[in-house]
Amino acid sequence: MAMAAGTGAASTAASLGFPTIVPASVLGKYAPSNRLNIGAIGTGRISRDHDMAETIKYAHARIMAVCDVDRNRVKDAVDYVNSRYAKQTGNADNGVTPYDDYRELLANKDIDGVLISTPDHQHSIIGIQAVEAGKDVYLQKPTALTIEDGRALSNAVHRTGRILQIGSQQRSWTQFRYASELVRNGRIGQLKNIVIGLPVDPSGDEEKEMPIPAALHFDAWLGMTPYVYYTEKRVHPQKGYDRPGWLRCEQFGAGMITGWGSHHLDIAHWAMNTEYTGPVELWGSAEFPKSGLWDVHGSFKTYGLYANGVTMEVSDANPNGIRFEGTEGWIFVTRGNYTATASDPVSKTPSKALIASDPKIITSQIGPNEVHLPVSDEHHGNWLESMQTRRQPIAPVEVGHRSCSACLLHHITMKLKRRLYWDPVKERFRNDDEANSMLSRPKRHPYTF
Repeated sequence: MAMAAGTGAASTAASLGFPTIVPASVLGKYAPSNRLNIGAIGTGRISRDHDMAETIKYAHARIMAVCDVDRNRVKDAVDYVNSRYAKQTGNADNGVTPYDDYRELLANKDIDGVLISTPDHQHSIIGIQAVEAGKDVYLQKPTALTIEDGRALSNAVHRTGRILQIGSQQRSWTQFRYASELVRNGRIGQLKNIVIGLPVDPSGDEEKEMPIPAALHFDAWLGMTPYVYYTEKRVHPQKGYDRPGWLRCEQFGAGMITGWGSHHLDIAHWAMNTEYTGPVELWGSAEFPKSGLWDVHGSFKTYGLYANGVTMEVSDANPNGIRFEGTEGWIFVTRGNYTATASDPVSKTPSKALIASDPKIITSQIGPNEVHLPVSDEHHGNWLESMQTRRQPIAPVEVGHRSCSACLLHHITMKLKRRLYWDPVKERFRNDDEANSMLSRPKRHPYTF
């Protein structure tokens, strides 16, 4: 799971629409010369349960390299990939190359694209270096920890002409696309309000310093963030792949406002056609732990006003999902009983994925001359298709940057607890030096762009 900027170390080696699995030994269209060679950077929970797991189902893609700064996880990843391919081909050894320095993986000319499934603080820097190395990228959300770094990532992707898919997989689910189409086509009248519910994480206790595990390159795991002492609950479990503690440390992530917020705010933007802009005014507040290792936000309620007049409320007090409220009704869309990984902090109680104030809204058909949004049956498959066609994926980098930016703006609002005025074109707060100082973070040498 943990990847970081360079260490100079040598490598350790000299949902919906699941695809039909075709044996990887098939010839013709899926012959080895026509396959997409993929490297996995960060091989923890989200990679094993989601990114590698979904990519490995496609016969025209081959995971040929894995990388992590935890050597135990590298070994596990090699075994994981080989065992999956063995079930498809009967070949127990598929030649997966292990690395403990992602820069060496990026230097491998045989690799076409990379899955980046690291902690949040590594997303932007590895994403930038990957596209500059000529790789296409599937990048776990959020795009970055700061708006400045997200802008740098988007600029790098456009400068290099690479394909980058943000892991906002709700765009590849029927109910989220259909709900967005219903809103865009006026089935609830004029959109007035959007109410978003997110989970939150509990705080924790103080944790004592522990010896750094021999298999973990901890300095590289910390990357651009300040040096702090090692303790297991700050990083990831040394045994197993349960939910890691870094998700609850502001040094490495912003908490659930970006963790789940990147998903839900992205769909909200999709539905109201604001994918390339953001709110113009924000306000609200949040509770933060007063002690303990885990310091991301707790209970919160924040608001964003968009130039189109729509107000967005985001809070843990609301049901997990997105509610669109218009002049003629409402629509609520959520994941239902789906979870991306077994340790997701969400209710296990099944719920309907799409409901409305009037059932006729749900059964409404989108006419041929109405707005139809792009269709993706599976998010990783959509990325692989984009790699082949060079057409933009369903969640391109600028869209991901804008949804992440909106989340980070809500996070800044939590911190400052006052009204903020945002210019989505200049990507700066209006006449607010204090707020603008929070658009970036210092980077620790040598882990810089």
